[in-house]
Amino acid sequence: MTQPRIRPDPAFALLGMHDDVLPEVYGYLLARCGNRSLAEELTSETFLGAVSACRRPGAPEVSVGWLIGIARHKLADHWRRQEREDRNLRLVHESGPEANDPWDRELDALLTRQVLDELGPHHRAALTLRYLDGLSVPEVAEHLDRTVHATEALLVRARSAFRRHYEEKEGRDG
Repeated sequence: MTQPRIRPDPAFALLGMHDDVLPEVYGYLLARCGNRSLAEELTSETFLGAVSACRRPGAPEVSVGWLIGIARHKLADHWRRQEREDRNLRLVHESGPEANDPWDRELDALLTRQVLDELGPHHRAALTLRYLDGLSVPEVAEHLDRTVHATEALLVRARSAFRRHYEEKEGRDG
């Protein structure tokens, strides 16, 4: 009775050459993106993708050229994601009322505090972080655990709600 042959894990070949090819893959990515942290992240994604790919039936032999090809795909994927995000941010910025906002005037501090207290907590948090704490939109997004796109939309709605409440209160008190 013959024992079935166990096929060695092809990822071991990748592991064996990792230290030698890492600088080449990283250098390839860094030269094209110009950002160390991004190049490190994409290098990591390249090796993780390579482990998965080399285990598939019919996968090519692990080589530097093959890894560079995977890195090229990871970089292209990154650029596509970045373009989608930039396009979405441009659309939000261009379509929002902030693009041409004539409501640039001094606000009464006491009335502002009262209006903020009447807003929902998500609007109050977004406006406070953005305008009172002076955080950028990406920083606000991080604090609220939202995407930048969703935070931009939230800020547009929050400013609109604030303006509506402020003008109503101002009309009643004035």
